[in-house]
Amino acid sequence: MTITMIFQLLVVLAALYVGSRYGSLALGAISGIGLFILVLVMGMKPGNPPTDVIFIIVAAITCAGMLQASGGMEWMIQLAEKLLRKHPNQIIFLAPLCTFFLTVLVGTGHVVYTLMPIIADISLKKGIRPERPCAVSSIASQVGITCSPISAAVASFVVISGQNGFDINNIQVIAITIPSCLCGIIAAALVSYKRGKDLDKDPDFQARLADPETKKYMYGSDASVLGNEVSKQAKLSVYIFLGAIVVIVFYSLFQIFGHDIRPQYITTLADGSQKVSRLAMNIIIQIVLLTAAAFIIIFAKASPKKAVAGAVWQSGMVAVVAIYGIAWLADTYFSNYLGVLEGGLKGIVERFPWTIAFAFFAVSVLINSQGATLVTLLPLAYKLGIPGPVLLGVMPSVYAYFFIPNYPSDIATVNFDRSGTTKIGKYLLNHSFMLPGLTSVITSTIVGSILVKIFY
Repeated sequence: MTITMIFQLLVVLAALYVGSRYGSLALGAISGIGLFILVLVMGMKPGNPPTDVIFIIVAAITCAGMLQASGGMEWMIQLAEKLLRKHPNQIIFLAPLCTFFLTVLVGTGHVVYTLMPIIADISLKKGIRPERPCAVSSIASQVGITCSPISAAVASFVVISGQNGFDINNIQVIAITIPSCLCGIIAAALVSYKRGKDLDKDPDFQARLADPETKKYMYGSDASVLGNEVSKQAKLSVYIFLGAIVVIVFYSLFQIFGHDIRPQYITTLADGSQKVSRLAMNIIIQIVLLTAAAFIIIFAKASPKKAVAGAVWQSGMVAVVAIYGIAWLADTYFSNYLGVLEGGLKGIVERFPWTIAFAFFAVSVLINSQGATLVTLLPLAYKLGIPGPVLLGVMPSVYAYFFIPNYPSDIATVNFDRSGTTKIGKYLLNHSFMLPGLTSVITSTIVGSILVKIFY
């Protein structure tokens, strides 16, 4: 590596680090400073922003935002709460499964904020240490991103894989990631089952309990959404949303089983010849999700203004900007030095292709986005010659932003647990999410790698 190459890499890493310190939109915006230095000051050829991925994310968050605005998500939270209150003794397993499948359905982990205080309330009043189900549930809510057919991560993997010769659709991706990640979640729940001291033996908790005001704070509230009325329009919006997912699955399944029903069109090439092509799945997903969003507005009376103000829309647009800036910056650097990187890394990836999982994990710690991690590193991984099935198997390793507990869902979980048992430790890394996070990711990545060897 030359001094110039090292300096430019430091520019990329500095932009990622500073962006992660500011968080939110800063991840994408501060990447612009890196681009300015590399392209306008140092004269590097600019890479390409991942427009196909961004378009899918915009369609998905538009649809999910309308679902939230209509009240449909609250109904889904109610159904989850009913299950948890009916089986409180099994909350260590049921709570993370609920947060996982909520994320799988709507494509973002930010839907769990309403459910998290309910999990803490049920476990505390049952005498179960809230840290146990709360920490695993926060992890599970983010794990579900690589298992959702409409998430940014899955969309990124499908689009980039197709561009690099690994023809795969979203259903084939989640057919590997869902069982892999479920194994990881169960493993995380098992290691958390008796984690920490029981409440009656925890001196810190007992000290807080001895103070009347603190006791009232911990036990006085009744976190629940069961009393909230659910309108017919809210239920209708859920049916429309699920119907859209069914349509997407329908097209994907026919493609898998050799009866491709995607529309065909003819393109006239520059030499006058004609090429027959089928409509790409990423286009079908966008059309279906935008149509579903329109139906929710028209028939379920969802307010577009309310959708834009909602957490799902706002977090989704933050992800769009982050992926736009980070991926463009990374592609600019890697595309200019691909030959050098191939020469230095090819021997390693040929012998141990699964080591790309460590790179996924490390980058995810920095940029707090599974979709952005894939968009940043996946093109490079393919250019280094790593086979698509191997990359699919290690896909769960793109979730690592639990490692430094500054992600909104983890911070919110700490605040929702009024017992104080879910916490960030004195030394930053000794926090409640580390053990279930590492257990889940390691187990999921191993299981995923085994599954692709069986089926590919």
